[in-house]
Amino acid sequence: MEAFLTDLPHYPFLQYALLTGLLASIACGIIGSYVVTKRITYIAGSIAHTVLGGLGAARYCQTVHGWEWFHPLYGAVLAALLAAVIIGLVSMRARQREDTVIGALWAMGMAAGVLFISRTPGYGEDLMSYLFGSILMVSPGDLWMIAGLDLLVVSAGILFYNRFLALCFDEEFARLRGVRVEFYYLLLLCLTALTVVLLVTVVGIVMVIALLTLPAAVAGELTRRMWQMMLLAAGLAVLFTTTGLAVSYGPDLPAGAMTIVIAGLTYMVTVAGLRTLRRVL
Repeated sequence: MEAFLTDLPHYPFLQYALLTGLLASIACGIIGSYVVTKRITYIAGSIAHTVLGGLGAARYCQTVHGWEWFHPLYGAVLAALLAAVIIGLVSMRARQREDTVIGALWAMGMAAGVLFISRTPGYGEDLMSYLFGSILMVSPGDLWMIAGLDLLVVSAGILFYNRFLALCFDEEFARLRGVRVEFYYLLLLCLTALTVVLLVTVVGIVMVIALLTLPAAVAGELTRRMWQMMLLAAGLAVLFTTTGLAVSYGPDLPAGAMTIVIAGLTYMVTVAGLRTLRRVL
């Protein structure tokens, strides 16, 4: 950690990485609280793995067809939003088993991403960076894109706070009060999709669900109101990403993996500590 603090003022890539973690943590705390409360973690997982298909397709088009403007994050956003809409519509209207459709999207997204990457010249070695995160490779252009997504997600999450709250806790009551439940459910899934894209940059596809849910899960154990849960979850996500980046920098360990280890240990210690305290009291 000492090496990180020493190098931070001198190396822009460390500053970009730190700022990326901070920005992504804000959306993570807000949307993660909704995801945990609504218990749609499995849906977020499917969306996260579908993202690889969009990343691979975008990079393939960049390299093979010369679409320089088609940044991989654009492909990730399109794939995530498409998966969110499909899952939302299936959940509300179709007769097929929801878990089957979610599993199919999960597998097809990963498979499509692997196929596109395998056909992209000179790109196979970068597969690991998308699977496990590449926060130290964030460029200024990526940072602006992440900031824009973060602003959109946070604004919508706060603007529709009460409607999302009703949707998470009592869907039938919300419908009786005239809330357009289907619309806001789709909107929540789309915001979840955008948050997943933000977090893929920080910890990668494989571990994105951990960072989306663990800070909110810890916050849920310590708070009783949704807005308190959001604030604490965002703060914890900032703590996890910053600590993970700092601790992993000196030994040259994967920052995303270290972030998740810290978040997981914090969650387990919190749950075990609270249960022990309740037994004693």
